[in-house]
This record gives sequence, structure tokens and C-alpha cells, in this order.
Amino acid sequence: MIVKNLKIFLQNFHKNSFIVNILLETLTYFNIILIQEPPWSEIRKISSASNCEGEPLIGSNHHPNWISFARILSDEKDFPRVLAYVNICLSSLRFLLCKDIINHRDISLISFFNNNICYYIMNIYSDSDSSYTTSKYLKDTEANIDNIVLMTGDFNIRDSLWDSSFPFHSSIRDDLIIIADSFNLALSTPTNPCPTP
Repeated sequence: MIVKNLKIFLQNFHKNSFIVNILLETLTYFNIILIQEPPWSEIRKISSASNCEGEPLIGSNHHPNWISFARILSDEKDFPRVLAYVNICLSSLRFLLCKDIINHRDISLISFFNNNICYYIMNIYSDSDSSYTTSKYLKDTEANIDNIVLMTGDFNIRDSLWDSSFPFHSSIRDDLIIIADSFNLALSTPTNPCPTP
């Protein structure tokens, strides 16, 4: 597989488990699904020495055709807000969640190998209500990552640069451009432009 042939689907699901199940079942022609605000819920109870009813096992949607990559929950208030699914047919590319490089609930960095070269894909969720802490984290981090082929996600930044119906410039946009430049990435233009929410 050549990197430029990867088919990637990206969407914020607002914690809707039903829609995620449908997409995992139907989007078989995609290689990777990147989700922001994935659903997290109790999957089942697991045995516990301290609770006779068992402890809840919390997780997100699973499907036999997809391998999921998400940060492990540290507590109930720290649910990851990004999740990646990789089609099982790409398992030979050895995808891996790189928590040793970036370990943040709103950023997933997954690596894969193609022709003995390691590439990365970064999925980001930036909550506008939290003062854009994700953008600030990426700007302040000293991670030197080569070969990022895609940095995408739900940045919650409205700006005239990518939304012509929005007349204003955002200072947060400047931070995002600085971050992209540090990874040698350029802004891509949408093939089907639409207003950002």
C-alpha cells in the first residue's frame, strides 16, 4: 500500500454509539476511521475481589473488521476524546498508538510502517470551552516527530481562512499554523467546502 492511497474517514460523533456501530459495519471501503468525542460506556462486568457484582469494564464500540486505538482510561473523568479505527486488512503495516511520544486524552498519534519507513497520523479534539488546551499542549510540547502524513480532527476553530462565510480571524488559528509548520505540514483545501460548526 502506498501512503497517499489511504482512505480516511473523519468525524465528531458527539458520543453517539449507534452511529459508530453503523459506520463500522458499512465503511468497509475506508482504511482508517478517526473519531472525535467517541462514545464510552459499560461493556460488561468483570470479576472483582471487592465487589461481588463485579467492576464495570468501560470501552467503546468494537467490530471484528476494525482494530481500535485509544488511550487507556485512567479514571472516569479522563475519557479519551479521540479514537482511531484501522481496518484489519492493514494489520501488516503494524499500526501502533504512540503514547510514549504523546499521551493526552485529546490527541492520538498512531504510527505505521510502509516500505520500512515509519509514518504518523495525528487525530485531535480541541474543546473550545477549555481554552484550547490541546492546541496549547501541542505548541508547548517538544515532540520532534518526522513523517506525519496527516494532522486532523475537530479543532473547534472558526476562521475566515477555511470558512469564507465567517468574516473573522482567530488568534488560535495562528497557533494551529505554527504547530502544523513544526511538523512540516501544510493546510489542505477541502474538496467539498462547507461551513464549519
